[in-house]
Amino acid sequence: VQLVESGGGLVQPGGSLRLSCAASGLTFSRYAMSWYRQAPGKERELVARILSVGGSAQYADSVKGRFTISRDNDKNTVSLQMNSLKPDDTAVYYCNAEWVGIRRYNYWGQGIQVTVSS
Repeated sequence: VQLVESGGGLVQPGGSLRLSCAASGLTFSRYAMSWYRQAPGKERELVARILSVGGSAQYADSVKGRFTISRDNDKNTVSLQMNSLKPDDTAVYYCNAEWVGIRRYNYWGQGIQVTVSS
């Protein structure tokens, strides 16, 4: 299984970025897909999650109204549109795939840096 993130970088406060995660080696449509982030000195936290069925999404309070998660089950991708970015959004962002069947399957991408700074 591979999860490969792209789209990170440096952006000014108030700007936008779109992260993408390309998945391979798994039955993508079965998996709930999430974005996590980890800032220096802090624990990894859930940013957004989109379920495998129905596409229902949930967000951390800190990003509600600014970030939007979406998925394309035909292309095996999940994206995170990030608007109105703040310096506090600076972190390494990780793509995650999870499926709980008979056992729990959980996979991580390598992470991608997002820096919000003037």
